[in-house]
Amino acid sequence: MQVADGSLAQVTTLLNRAVTLATESSTGTVSDTQRTALDAEFTAIKSEIDRIGANTTYNSAQVFSGTSSAVYLTDATATGSSSIDITVGKLAANSIGFSTGVTPVDLSGNDLTTATNAQAALTSIDSAIANVAADRGSLGAVMNRLQSAGNVIANQTQNLTQAESSIRSADISQEVANMSKYNILQQTGVAALQQSNQMQQAVLRLLQ
Repeated sequence: MQVADGSLAQVTTLLNRAVTLATESSTGTVSDTQRTALDAEFTAIKSEIDRIGANTTYNSAQVFSGTSSAVYLTDATATGSSSIDITVGKLAANSIGFSTGVTPVDLSGNDLTTATNAQAALTSIDSAIANVAADRGSLGAVMNRLQSAGNVIANQTQNLTQAESSIRSADISQEVANMSKYNILQQTGVAALQQSNQMQQAVLRLLQ
């Protein structure tokens, strides 16, 4: 999630630069030659967004794959195990925006070669920026959920460990005192039993 968010932050930077280019190209005082140069940089920006979407990886797995992944959570008990499904949508210049309720924006057909085209591109770029913000918000919500789930499990594990430690840990001085007490009680009991047996034998001798 953090890798995806970092990549989207860079996409936002690229789109903000595209806004600057489209705004300049929309100005009537810019020549066609200058618009061609602006469009060349805009094309490079779109290519970089494609590269980020295709080549961003984590642990050798593509991040913007559009497939669901399950994060397994457990506190080492049968009832304390669960999983959270997370999905990072695909990212490309022709499809910017993957969070729920967002309509992806296609920038692949936009160009800055004319003022009219630049104005149309500016509208699309603004929508793309809004979509990336929504995507980052969705990723943030998932990260917060995972963090909360991890905190709960860590708390459970800590409390169980402390409880087990309390059970296993012995107060040596108290245990030694208890052992001495029980030894004395045992010896007293044996002595009393011997005395009782002697009294029974004495009574039997009197009866004889």
